[in-house]
Amino acid sequence: MSLAQHVRKSFLQTYKERSPALRQRITKWRKTPVVVRVERPLNPPRARGLGYKASRDFIVARVRISIGKRRRRRPDLGRKPGKNRKTQVPGISLQKLAEKRAERRFPNLRLINSYYVGEDGQYKFFEVILTSLK
Repeated sequence: MSLAQHVRKSFLQTYKERSPALRQRITKWRKTPVVVRVERPLNPPRARGLGYKASRDFIVARVRISIGKRRRRRPDLGRKPGKNRKTQVPGISLQKLAEKRAERRFPNLRLINSYYVGEDGQYKFFEVILTSLK
């Protein structure tokens, strides 16, 4: 078994067991901003499989997305029949939403891919791989 396979196996095990280290890490992430640039990916084999390379041209950003009903703003200044719904379904996955937020935060970079990192009761976390190469 290669080193990458061992690392992949250990990540799967920590996710399945909900290890205390993972829980501590996620509680720290909850207090950080929504989009944070990360020094290196949390799961290197997964990142490399999606196109990440350890060079200056690639960066990794961790994005926090709230879980649950996605609320629409309440209408003000009178009744607007088209906006009386409490929730809306944007039609895109939470992962695509995370990618869009990262692209908005880093407008000069190009999106490569993203992957799931973890979740708690309030948020889901994704790591988004971006590059400066055209």
